[in-house]
Amino acid sequence: MAQYTRIEVAQVMKDTGMVPLFYHSDLEVSKKVITACYKGGARLLEFTARGDFAHEVFGELVKYVTKELPGMVMGVGSVTDAAAASRFMALGANFIVTPVLREDIAIACNRRKVLWSPGCGTLTEIAKAEELGCEIVKLFPGDIYGPQFVKGIKGPQPWTSIMPTGGVSPTKENLEGWFNAGVTCVGMGSKLMAKDANGNFDYDKIESATKNALNIIKALRK
Repeated sequence: MAQYTRIEVAQVMKDTGMVPLFYHSDLEVSKKVITACYKGGARLLEFTARGDFAHEVFGELVKYVTKELPGMVMGVGSVTDAAAASRFMALGANFIVTPVLREDIAIACNRRKVLWSPGCGTLTEIAKAEELGCEIVKLFPGDIYGPQFVKGIKGPQPWTSIMPTGGVSPTKENLEGWFNAGVTCVGMGSKLMAKDANGNFDYDKIESATKNALNIIKALRK
């Protein structure tokens, strides 16, 4: 069961401005990556559950985070149907992120007051998501649409909260473009999850990249 309501999660997303995205099938590797993000200041993480038995890894991660990383809000991404959403919520997911807009997932999450963020690519989809109770819309894939699309949406719908995912990197230039366009927060995956020359995760670099990105976001909001 979720520890945080959808309103509480939405507020953390707005306050921090960034949601790291990550998936790995190895539990110990996942623990280290999440800890690095936490040390860097992140207070949310989207576990992009794309592999076999991902729910088993996530369930153990939630137990670890609850014990070791107080205040870290765990969610699940790449959810494609209501059954999967329900399974992850039963394992402690505090938010659900989907690649597309699906009403069955909206109903399942709303019933439990869990935040859900659907991938949308048109103003019509965004409006429909909001009619279904969506607090923060995921713009996906973000690099296809870009900051200009966000500006276009915010014109007729200034109340819309948008989180681009895909095409977001921890650089001042990239983040400045998104936040100046009016995004509420950004989802950041591979560009944040640094690896060494051997292809292994570099936990120190992940921590520093997270801290640097959050500092940039904070400065842009002043």
